[in-house]
Amino acid sequence: MGAMSKMRNSTPIILWVLIFSFGILWVLQDTQVFDALAGGPAYLGSVNGDNITHEEFNNRVSYYVDQYNQQTDAPMPSDMRTNMESQAWDDLVAERLMAQKMEKLGIKVTDDELINMITGDNPDPFIRQQFQDEDGNIDRIALQAAIEAPENQEVWVMIEQQLRQNRQQQKMSNYIMSGLRVSNSDINKAYRKQNSYADVRYIRFPYSEISDDEISVSDQEIQQYYDNNRDQFHREETYRFRYVAFDKTPTAEDTMRIRQDVEDLREQLAMEEDYEDFFQRYQSATQFRDTYIHPEDIRDEYRPVLDLEVGEVSEVIMINGDPFIFKKIDERDGEIKFAPFSYNVEADPIATIDRLAEEADEFSFFAGEDGFEEEADQQGYEVRSANAIKDSPVIPDIGEARLLVNELERMRRGNITDPIELSDMFVVAKLDQVTSAGPRPLNEVRSQIENTLRNQKRAEAAVQRARDTVQGTETLEELAEASGKEIQNANNIRYGGNNISGAGREPGIVGAIFGLDQGERSGVLQGSSAAFVVYIEDINLADPANMSSSERNQIRQQLEQEKFGFFSEVWIDRLKRDASIQDNRHRLLSR
Repeated sequence: MGAMSKMRNSTPIILWVLIFSFGILWVLQDTQVFDALAGGPAYLGSVNGDNITHEEFNNRVSYYVDQYNQQTDAPMPSDMRTNMESQAWDDLVAERLMAQKMEKLGIKVTDDELINMITGDNPDPFIRQQFQDEDGNIDRIALQAAIEAPENQEVWVMIEQQLRQNRQQQKMSNYIMSGLRVSNSDINKAYRKQNSYADVRYIRFPYSEISDDEISVSDQEIQQYYDNNRDQFHREETYRFRYVAFDKTPTAEDTMRIRQDVEDLREQLAMEEDYEDFFQRYQSATQFRDTYIHPEDIRDEYRPVLDLEVGEVSEVIMINGDPFIFKKIDERDGEIKFAPFSYNVEADPIATIDRLAEEADEFSFFAGEDGFEEEADQQGYEVRSANAIKDSPVIPDIGEARLLVNELERMRRGNITDPIELSDMFVVAKLDQVTSAGPRPLNEVRSQIENTLRNQKRAEAAVQRARDTVQGTETLEELAEASGKEIQNANNIRYGGNNISGAGREPGIVGAIFGLDQGERSGVLQGSSAAFVVYIEDINLADPANMSSSERNQIRQQLEQEKFGFFSEVWIDRLKRDASIQDNRHRLLSR
């Protein structure tokens, strides 16, 4: 049933609802309640009382969007813009936390420092970049003229603000780094890990050889494991919802339209000589490479170009759903140069996308009137179910959907969304259930716990079996004969690595290898997937005394960067936990 038809059938009801609503509005008008409601929060949020304005938030988002548009030469999808909005908010919060911490620590940039950054003997890199002459010196006359020019006054205010902020942040970084010193012991250890190698022979006792019949897990063990490890089963607030998707897959008409667009360019491509300009001007989805290629190196889907004469343009050829035309440009010494022009088939923004948006909007409206399932059934739409996690941008079976997750966080049980546009679909969702954050109940994780306990017992049984077999053997060959297993070789095992040839990822075993001496056979070692007995054929432990000064500095910088990155992330999280952060986005940015 169409929208107009349904509205005509609902006219008597709608009329009385409007009459009643206007009556209520007329009465409330004198109470000034709308003035209070219209006021709302004055700011988008605050961090310890420091307000974040709507304007600076929008400016930050616009900056990210502009960067994306410049890099991709395409408009930003709505779901990605939602990600950028979250990033902008996180960045603004972090900046305020950092600024507040710097003020508390007394980290400031004086006016004299700022002047020295602009006109001093060693100016800031930004100033040097703008006013450096051909000899690498600062053009002081040009710099002074730029400073004194009245039309540059506002520009210099912004430059000074940015320079002051950059220097302050550098001071903060130096302050943090001063407490993250890398010791000589740290450098020596890193050098050994990067430059120590071993050749080994080993016998592996896989845990998988222990059958389920040899293992039993009791209800008491499962309960005890659950009680002792509740943190493992913590979940954030989750949302169970049903939804109808309106797929933005291009239609047959869209394909024909794009195919015709490519067809219309065949004659121009035949006459073209500046192919790079042609491909850029008409925004080909494939790039033009001005090189000669041997026929054997041409991709299978591009091989139709081999049947063309020099200067000839092919008919439109559909490859993986997209239309292509090929022109053979030249041929020499058995190699050819050609131009593969194509367009990606995309849904028409008006004929397809706008139509889907209208269908989704109509469904959302009448689902609220007649019931979600009922309207979907009447219109022939498939109703699907999904679960979303608070603050997680990805929803299983839907994909990247931060905009939908944000909407679910604001909704109440039973609410139906307006159409939400994602990268590949419109979605109309109904929230069915909200589960608070906390440990998942035992009945939901019982099988997970049982599998964990079985794997633990399987490993213990395999290790014990290996120990029993090792007894009475002196050499690896004797153990191989007693166990009926094969001796395997692994060469060039790196101390800082995790893998063993033939065994896969085994960081614990790698670490144990470098605790043994050359010619030594280990006891039974418990790995990730098997028990091991290892014999050290050759081991080369790097001596830090052989480290060059450049190697030492490089390792020091690497360790400092790793420590700084880890500490900064943890530090910001700690500042957030201790801060009073007011977030009004759900009220001011509702869609």
